[in-house]
Amino acid sequence: MFTRLTLLIVLAFGVFALPLRAESLNAIDKANVTSVIEKQLKAFAADDGDAAYSHAAPIVKGVFRSVENFMAMVKQGYAPVYRNKGYEFGESFTDALGRPAMRVVLRGLDDKNYEANYFMEKQPDGTWMIAGCVLVVIPGLDV
Repeated sequence: MFTRLTLLIVLAFGVFALPLRAESLNAIDKANVTSVIEKQLKAFAADDGDAAYSHAAPIVKGVFRSVENFMAMVKQGYAPVYRNKGYEFGESFTDALGRPAMRVVLRGLDDKNYEANYFMEKQPDGTWMIAGCVLVVIPGLDV
């Protein structure tokens, strides 16, 4: 269960993760980033923890250390990412730390709308992996 301190840390990170300017990902990188996020969303929907975890960047894997820990965190703290009624990709941007990011709007099973900002990391081999995600409720937005 999240403590108040954990929630404050997540909220503080979210503030620092606000976009600074439009990201200039080239078309190929944007398509690859979108593909990685979509593959992870589909893996969550299929309860395929191994596939979902495979799209997590090394920094995320270092924190959670196992598929089981990663999936438990997602189920507990990111329910609309784990299960949703639909999603739509938004624009890419650069976060306050200079990371490329992608905005995804999700419709939760609770019929609330959520914005998931995925922070991406390009690996030495050129592939993209998910280095983090901030999830916020956005009332009144239809998916």
